[in-house]
Order: sequence, then structure tokens, then C-alpha cells
Amino acid sequence: MKTSLADLSPRRRQDGSTVLVLITLLAIMVMLATANSKALFHLHREIKLLETRQIQRLNASPSNNVIVAEPPVKLESK
Repeated sequence: MKTSLADLSPRRRQDGSTVLVLITLLAIMVMLATANSKALFHLHREIKLLETRQIQRLNASPSNNVIVAEPPVKLESK
């Protein structure tokens, strides 16, 4: 049984390179998905921190609410 590279048809070599390309693309996609997941986690944590700071800031500040008087109600006379 002869097993040399000369015996392999060009089609079989092409199939092998196709598998390598697909595995490489899959690895790149996994890396991108992992990076996106980490970025999303960090953004979620940052939003939570900002929300906590905002709540603390709003609770600590004196009330600056302006009381607006409602316009007088007109009574209809008959």
C-alpha cells in the first residue's frame, strides 16, 4: 500500500484545506463572541455603578423641587 502525497488527488487536498479554513473561521468567531460577552459584562457592571452613584447623589442632595401652584378653578355660575 503506497501512501505518498503524489497519490492524493487535488480534490482531497482541497477538502483538507477547506476544513482548516472552517476551523480557523470558527476559532475567530468564538474569540469574537467571547470578547463581546466580556465587553457586555463590563458595560453592565459600569451601568450598575453609575446607577448606584446617581441614586446616592440624588438622595444626598437637598430637595430642589419647586412647588407649582395649580391655576385657580373657575366655578361656573348659573
